[in-house]
Amino acid sequence: MVAASNPVTNLVCIALTVYSILLLIRVVLSWLELAGVRPPATGPVRSGFDLLIDVTEPPLRLLRRIVPPAGMVDLSVLVAFIIIFVLRSALC
Repeated sequence: MVAASNPVTNLVCIALTVYSILLLIRVVLSWLELAGVRPPATGPVRSGFDLLIDVTEPPLRLLRRIVPPAGMVDLSVLVAFIIIFVLRSALC
């Protein structure tokens, strides 16, 4: 990864990286939920889980309107990863 000289571009690259990490954490947590692991009803872990959902849900909701569902698989997350990859390749 080559460092861009523009500070705004650097900030966008950092934001894209952080968002992709948050999406990955959300995917792993959703798999854990499917395996029967549930987040606690209260406490700091639940607050972190709710914050993760609040941060990642708005863009995914927008993509869900565009991308049709494929059974039980949420393709909006895959499309989000592809968009992030393309943006990072173009900007970073």
